[in-house]
Amino acid sequence: MAIGNGSFVSEFILVGLTDNPDLQLPLFFLFLAMYMVTVFGNLGLITLIGLNSHLHTPMYFFLLNLSFIDLCYSSVITPKMLINFISRKNIISYISCMIQLYFFCSFGISECHVLTSMAYDRYVAITNPLLYNIAMSPKVCCNLMFGSYLMAFSSSMADTVCMQRLTFCDSNTINHYFCYILPVLQLSCTSTFVNELVVYIVSVISIIIPSLTIFISYGFILCSILRINSIEGKFKAFSTCSSHIMAVSLFFGSCAFMYLQPSSARSMNEGKISSVFYTTVVPMMNPLIYSLRNKDVILALRKTLKRRMI
Repeated sequence: MAIGNGSFVSEFILVGLTDNPDLQLPLFFLFLAMYMVTVFGNLGLITLIGLNSHLHTPMYFFLLNLSFIDLCYSSVITPKMLINFISRKNIISYISCMIQLYFFCSFGISECHVLTSMAYDRYVAITNPLLYNIAMSPKVCCNLMFGSYLMAFSSSMADTVCMQRLTFCDSNTINHYFCYILPVLQLSCTSTFVNELVVYIVSVISIIIPSLTIFISYGFILCSILRINSIEGKFKAFSTCSSHIMAVSLFFGSCAFMYLQPSSARSMNEGKISSVFYTTVVPMMNPLIYSLRNKDVILALRKTLKRRMI
C-alpha cells in the first residue's frame, strides 16, 4: 500500500544507536534516567519562572521558551528510542517518521533562534543598559519569539513537504535511531537534489546565520566588558553571559560536529553519537546550567518550597 506522495514504503526500520544486544538494557536505563532529568528539570524551570514575579524579565522569558522547546525536542526523540531499546524489531510507520522528522526540525531550529534572541538580550543589557527596558519591551520579546517559531515551523514544513515527494522503493532501513533527514534521503530511489538544496538553504538560515549573529553579538559584548574599569564590574557582566555561552557551545558545537563531517557511512555512524548530544544531552543540561549557576533561580526555588511547606 502506498503511503504519502509517491512512496511505496509503508514503514521504516530504525537501526538504532547500537546493534549490540548486551548494551540495549543498560542504554535503556541510562537514557530513561536522562529523559526523566530532562522532563523534571525543564518543567521545574518553567514552573519556577511562572510562579515567581521577580523572574518575569526578558532573560527569563526567553529561558522559559528555551525550556519548553527542550522539553518538546527531547520528547519527540527519546520515548521512541527507549521503546526501540527493548523491542525486537525497531519499526516506525512512514507517517510517524514524517511527523517525527517535522517536529525534530521544528524544535531544533526554534532552539537556534531562541539562543540567538538570548544573545541579543545579553548584548542590549551590557552594551546599552540605559535603553534596555525600551529595547527589550514585552512587545519586542514576543515578536522575537513569534518570529523564532514562525521561521522554525515554516522551514521544517519545507523540509517535510520535499521529503514526501520522494519515492522509497525497496530499502527501508534507516541507519539512525530516529527519522533523521540525511539517512532517510539515502534510501530514496529518486533524485534528492531538490531536498539537498532545501536542507542547505534551511541550514544556512537556521544554523549559520544564528551562529554568526551570536558570534558578532559576543564580539560587541566583549568589547563593552573590556571598557569597564572595575574588575568586579567586568566579572558581573561576564557572569550574566556565562550560562548562555555554555548552552550555545553545547548546542552549536554538537551540531557543527555533526554537519561539518564528510558524507560517508562511517561519519553517519559517528554522527549518531554526536546527535545524542543535541537531542538528549543538551535538553538535559540546559536547565542545570541555568539553575545551578543562577542565584535568582535558586532564590525562586527556595521561596517556592517555603510557600509549599507553610
